[in-house]
Amino acid sequence: MAYDILRLPRLSRPWRALLFVLLGLLLLPYLLTVLYSVVNPPSTVMLWRSLTGQRVEHRYVPLARVSAALPVAVLIAEDGRYCSHYGVDFTEISNAIEDAEGLDDLRGGSTITQQVAKNLFLWPGRSFVRKVLEFPLALWIDLVLSKRRVLEIYLNIAEWGPDGEFGAEAGSRRAFGRSVDGLSAYQAALLAAMLPNPVTRDAKRPGPGLRRLAGLYQGRASRSPEVAKCVRTGR
Repeated sequence: MAYDILRLPRLSRPWRALLFVLLGLLLLPYLLTVLYSVVNPPSTVMLWRSLTGQRVEHRYVPLARVSAALPVAVLIAEDGRYCSHYGVDFTEISNAIEDAEGLDDLRGGSTITQQVAKNLFLWPGRSFVRKVLEFPLALWIDLVLSKRRVLEIYLNIAEWGPDGEFGAEAGSRRAFGRSVDGLSAYQAALLAAMLPNPVTRDAKRPGPGLRRLAGLYQGRASRSPEVAKCVRTGR
């Protein structure tokens, strides 16, 4: 009798098939992460735009061929503790929770690794479900891929323009008419300042606010040799 009570109900064949499909979808990103150590991936937004006939401008550039100023400026702007956390910055999350007056006011705490997880496997926008899926993915990405590889992927799949420009190469050519390997420190800082909203922030025609922010990032980058070392060594 006790055994019958504890025994789980037997699922019908369609429900079992659905369960296997869901488990496969959940596990697929973890398997693809291993593949992305050697294969250059697209983002979900890039794939969606391509499938729906929208413009996608993208050219993958290895980190070694990116101006050294750009990854430093991006880390300064987006994730200052990138090389000291394990994909999720719990210190930043704790600070964001303390500063928030309520759940609706909670902001911040998203690392570059979390953004890579979102861009590769999830969807844009704010969603509690997405965050729940994003956290373990970010930890797994940090475990499987090197810091330099994660940063390289981020620089190559981030949206960097208002009309389907993805990756630093496309963003640099649109904004400055030059390849990403020839960026000056100030141009790199302008691109980094665009990242939160590349549709309204335009490095090609920067307003006073964007120029001020870029100057701030450029100054911090010049005073942060530990960030430059992080980019070179991944530590």
